[in-house]
Amino acid sequence: MIVVIPAYQPDEKLLKTVTDLQNNTGFPIVVVDDGSSEKCAPVFAELESREGVTVLHHEVNRGKGRAMKTAFEHIKSCGKFEPTDGIVTVDADGQHLIPDIMRVCDAFRRQRNALIIGGRTFTGKVPLRSRFGNAMTRFVFALTTGVRVHDTQTGLRAFGVSLIDEMLAISGERYEYEINQLLTCTKKNIKIVELEIETVYLNDNESSHFNVVRDSWRIYKSIFAFIGSSFFCWLLDYVLLLVLTGLFSSITGGAGFTIFEPKLPALVIARTVSSTANYFLNRELVFASKARGSLVRYFALVIVMLAFNYLLLSLLTGAGVPLSIAQILSQLIIYPINYVIQRKYVFNERS
Repeated sequence: MIVVIPAYQPDEKLLKTVTDLQNNTGFPIVVVDDGSSEKCAPVFAELESREGVTVLHHEVNRGKGRAMKTAFEHIKSCGKFEPTDGIVTVDADGQHLIPDIMRVCDAFRRQRNALIIGGRTFTGKVPLRSRFGNAMTRFVFALTTGVRVHDTQTGLRAFGVSLIDEMLAISGERYEYEINQLLTCTKKNIKIVELEIETVYLNDNESSHFNVVRDSWRIYKSIFAFIGSSFFCWLLDYVLLLVLTGLFSSITGGAGFTIFEPKLPALVIARTVSSTANYFLNRELVFASKARGSLVRYFALVIVMLAFNYLLLSLLTGAGVPLSIAQILSQLIIYPINYVIQRKYVFNERS
């Protein structure tokens, strides 16, 4: 195992963490100084003097995600490690205890193709912002991916050297990198295994550099991309359906086209336009997918969902529900089904 520790403005807690690791393991350690100030120079100088510890430096603060990527690039380029070796990331603030680190490493040795994470239980004296922030992220992550992870922001994680290229390709340079890592694993069918670890907050977590507003936005914007894409295309579909239904009704005097009433051709045209827009938005911005055959799978899904949508509209309007309300009710039923199928089968890059 190789230990990676991203560090910004560390103090003696980093020295204690490294000392504990050296006393209890024989793991090589890579520490990344993420543009810390001069007052932290003695800490890094002490680490550089130790055998088995490599210290890499950023001239300016570039973020936790970038610091981890710098370590991963070093591990990849140094040529000392095999694809079957493991990497374990550990925070510099003393929150991760040696027994928990070892349990995560042992779990990796049993499941080398998985991402192993140490999940905090958030029991006892936990700062409100940490408890609330993780609860919100956990809820939104489960809602949008269908995968339950108790601690989405934990820094204690282990994965194989064989996955370094995947980890380097993940977007995000700061705290959003860790949530993007989980999102990427759900998309690529990389199993996520979570182990319960002890929750440790020292001095009310005052050493944390997490900015509640700025860094929360970086995390949530990735998760809400699908919701925004879907809402835009739903609105486009909704407006086109109402406009085209009115247009076709005026042209035919309400008689429809042969055996079909006006809302069927209107629904087909509206769905064709909105689904095409939705496909490209989801492929490029939401799932960032290069999955082969996604176009065929997507429009096969569109046809099935279109038939289901028409059936629901017919049932609801037949029961006296106005078309404008019926379409909203139909989409409330269709949306979660559509999302799960897209995530699992349409844009999924099989690992």
